[in-house]
Amino acid sequence: MLPIVSITIFLPLVGALAVMTMRKLPRQGVHAIGIGISGLTLIGTIFMWMRGVEASGFSQVEQINWMPSIGAAYRVGVDGISLPLVLLTSLLFFLTFIFSAKVKDRPHAFVVLMLMLETAALGTFTALDAILFYVFFEVSLVSMYFMIAGWGHEDRQRAALMFFIYTLLGSLPLLLAILGLYLGSDPNTFDMRQWIENPPLSGMAAMLALIAMLFTFAVKIPVFPVHTWLPAAHVQAPAAGSVILAGVMLKFGTYGLVRFSLQMTPDAFREAGQIVLAFGVVAALYGAFAALAQKDIKRLIAYTSVNHMGYVVIGVAIAALATDPAIRATALDGSVLQMVSHGLVTGALFFMVGMLQDRTKTRDMEKLGGLLAVTPVLGWSFILAAFASLGLPGLAHFPAEFQIFLATLRVEPWAIIAILGIVITAGLYLLAIGKVFLGETSEKWAQMKDLELREALTLAPLLFLIIAVGVAPFWILDMIHKTTVALQF
Repeated sequence: MLPIVSITIFLPLVGALAVMTMRKLPRQGVHAIGIGISGLTLIGTIFMWMRGVEASGFSQVEQINWMPSIGAAYRVGVDGISLPLVLLTSLLFFLTFIFSAKVKDRPHAFVVLMLMLETAALGTFTALDAILFYVFFEVSLVSMYFMIAGWGHEDRQRAALMFFIYTLLGSLPLLLAILGLYLGSDPNTFDMRQWIENPPLSGMAAMLALIAMLFTFAVKIPVFPVHTWLPAAHVQAPAAGSVILAGVMLKFGTYGLVRFSLQMTPDAFREAGQIVLAFGVVAALYGAFAALAQKDIKRLIAYTSVNHMGYVVIGVAIAALATDPAIRATALDGSVLQMVSHGLVTGALFFMVGMLQDRTKTRDMEKLGGLLAVTPVLGWSFILAAFASLGLPGLAHFPAEFQIFLATLRVEPWAIIAILGIVITAGLYLLAIGKVFLGETSEKWAQMKDLELREALTLAPLLFLIIAVGVAPFWILDMIHKTTVALQF
């Protein structure tokens, strides 16, 4: 059988190597290669989706011996938790390449870094060997560092360094946890499937491994108080970098929380579940309140990411605390769907902020106003995505958050206080819409152009999926539920 998973993972890397050899290729040709390779990668993930996932365990597994003496191998595969994130990743990269076709500054380097980052992201979600996972997890940091530092805004060097130091130091505890899980396994192996089926650690050893993993994933998600790198990175990153950072790379943390913390140290996670739940509630409320205080629209959206990732953490914690398998599946269904919906909604919002900044050269909401009259398509698109972000029924976040809060009410009713974050988010987005798009139009914006074809092609798929997931989420929830309903821990 054709190794679709491996081909899909490494196709962007092959494209990056090809671009490196074409130094004289014009800018348009370089961007065409990026769009073409990412488009083929998207097709590959669609084939993976068509193959589907099994009712339990991993499917489409591909394996090659790597370092057999220590039980390490090239192992990749998908299940109902990882496959939706793989689809989201390939879609966002494809749309980002379309949006970034305007980049004139060092286009070769830009496309190479983006393609390398796509391979790292796909590898992170599909790796079934802990060493392979860690390699992909770390390589992504390098690509994003250079993306922010090379194509970011005025304070990009500081933001890139802050991002790199936080996330690099934050990932070191994960390496220690991986070594602990390896030494605890019998026979010694880095096969993540065996660690999930038979958690190798117990007692204090499992708790120490869990603490190490929680620290790594808390930085990556991020949750309060290790979130401070995120607003700076988002504000200074180019629009393409912000979309990938929020839409894809933040999911490394929440995915790791499920795949490693919950599945490999389930007993320890259950003991620490109340503490993790509390961090999720604080993150949800803090992110919403912090966003409410922002004047920079990009920073506002960055803080809403902290808020929405807090809901994911709540769902995972509830899954650990629940004794009823049906409630556990509901919580995890909501958490995984929230990861996907956050990528769609926040990706669309960051694209549109990039479009606004290209036109106005500012992100300060106080300096904008009345833009709906001159850019109606962009304005109504932003309003749709903003309504999705605040959890309006019929749009993407609602079915995810509804399942999370439903499970929360049945397990730990006190944590439902996090629902206040939705109320605050509604208020802050209504204020943002009023400041940016409503009111009288300033003369200096009177000649502003609405969406170009390239921008419309970027936004249309995301807006369509925001509605599709909100109105009929079953097509993705069926895939997720196949895995979550079968989990035993």
